[in-house]
Amino acid sequence: MVDVADPPEPTAPEDRRVAAEALLARARELRAHAYAPYSGFHVGAVIVTASGRRFEGVNVENVSYRLTTCAEQAALAAMCTAGAIEEVVVVAVAGDGPTPCTPCGACRQTIAEFGASAVVHATGASGSVLTASIGELLPDAFTPERLRDRGEVAGGGA
Repeated sequence: MVDVADPPEPTAPEDRRVAAEALLARARELRAHAYAPYSGFHVGAVIVTASGRRFEGVNVENVSYRLTTCAEQAALAAMCTAGAIEEVVVVAVAGDGPTPCTPCGACRQTIAEFGASAVVHATGASGSVLTASIGELLPDAFTPERLRDRGEVAGGGA
């Protein structure tokens, strides 16, 4: 985990591009720390919160594939462990291969939990970058509001 208080996400397009490239470069570096003995597919992720704090994660596989932890979820868990429960504004993900490694469905849902407006930058070991909002990647996400609307969240009423 890295918890670095960086300045908030830049707003000028060129500054955002440079910031995204730096985050993706770090995500590519992190892949070397992934534990992927079964698939051989290494993923690194960096998330940035609204206050500019950064948290990192890698995928950690398990022989029982269902127990594998994705890099994005590892980074979000590091954020929670550090007590930094705040809005996630940027997620950078890098996987092996030449094509963008986008978050899986479970990670998209978890990212949406912490950053309904988060921007996701995805890439491979090299090559193109895909940039999309989490809303574009996960339209009609299941949200706490949907539970409250049905009265299923504590304090939500019926």
